[in-house]
Amino acid sequence: MTIAKLHATFIDSGSRLATDSRKIEGGEIFWALRGENFDGNDYALKALEAGASHAVVDRVIAGAENDPRISVVDNSLTALHQFACYHREHTLHAGKRIPVLALTGTNGKTTTKELIRAVLETKYKLVATEGNLNNNIGVPLTLLRLTQESQMAVVEMGASHPGDIRELVDIAHPDFGLITNVGRAHLLGFGSFEGVKATKGELYDYLSETEGCGFVNTASADLVQMAGERGGMKRVDYGTEVQKAKVLPCTAEHPFLRMDILADGHLQRVNTQLVGSYNADNVLAAFAVGAYFGISAEDATAAIEAYTPSNKRSQMMQSASNTLILDAYNANPSSMEAALTNFASVQAPRKGLMLGDMLELGDESELEHRKVLDKVAQLKAELVILVGKEFAKAATEKEKTDWLFFETSEQAASYLHKHKVNSLTILVKGSRGTRMENLIPAL
Repeated sequence: MTIAKLHATFIDSGSRLATDSRKIEGGEIFWALRGENFDGNDYALKALEAGASHAVVDRVIAGAENDPRISVVDNSLTALHQFACYHREHTLHAGKRIPVLALTGTNGKTTTKELIRAVLETKYKLVATEGNLNNNIGVPLTLLRLTQESQMAVVEMGASHPGDIRELVDIAHPDFGLITNVGRAHLLGFGSFEGVKATKGELYDYLSETEGCGFVNTASADLVQMAGERGGMKRVDYGTEVQKAKVLPCTAEHPFLRMDILADGHLQRVNTQLVGSYNADNVLAAFAVGAYFGISAEDATAAIEAYTPSNKRSQMMQSASNTLILDAYNANPSSMEAALTNFASVQAPRKGLMLGDMLELGDESELEHRKVLDKVAQLKAELVILVGKEFAKAATEKEKTDWLFFETSEQAASYLHKHKVNSLTILVKGSRGTRMENLIPAL
């Protein structure tokens, strides 16, 4: 079956596609993908029996060699990319191509995407990445949610190796792009900070080649340099100076990020529900994108103020015993430094730190963890709990005496269940693999 005919089947099915045979409701196209521990081809017949209208596989299914409901491709993941790209280019709104904004960066991708989404949805019917489904499966599945009713799309793109962003932009064909920042993360995959910049810069490369438009934070010398090296890209600048923005002091009465931003010719006070001044750039990005697409300052402010984080990012939680700043979805040297700097400014009589290892740093891991421990020592928190082998390796003997070290978050949680802590303001942060949210029930 040609891609055009398969796409017609997809449209006839109500533009529904499933990669999990257990989630077939009837009429979907089942797309058989492979993983480390599974082979979707094994479930193609079950999907058809459950009511799927068609199945795309990349090996012949025994006993169904001549089944017209099955299309065999060379590689099902590659075919998914091609199919999503075809859908993106052939799905029009009011006869016009649907604008796609691609968003990547070392830190703040998902928060920025959610803020932009909130702002744009005040005016447009939007498709946006759900959660952080930002890889070479999540991006095509996001694009396949586009319909003729969609007016825009905001697509988050993640990367951990050179070429990752290029692969994704070649699927999504974005008209607009935004890199939140570039920092020292996934160094094991990228090899160096220059590798990070080159890979994130693949978004700028694409926009330069296609005369697309990039939103550039002028507060970042790295991003300004990267954008300047790609002359074909149109630019919309934003940032603290461009938007005359000022972050207001954090107090016990106002623990969340507050800002004044020059928008629509006057200063706009924005009271967010985000913890941390490091989110200021994310808010400014949302304002800039909103302004470009005709969202008023008042509507943008209302949308941002209504946004409540619920994804283990920049959340403030009040338990029965403690105040928790939960930023435990991920961690790298730049995000850890930002979180600790912000925590130092938090006004609280008693503080605690519970930090998990920063993963995928390669040969620089011990040095980067040492830098974090130096920052921790300066904060003089009443309680310090560190989780993971990397922190233990980087610690001095004195630190191992003064602080608590655990190999896993489960062990740390067990300790906290037995040794209750009360009346602390606690920062909880670590890489996804450390699962620092396991500590929350004990706090």
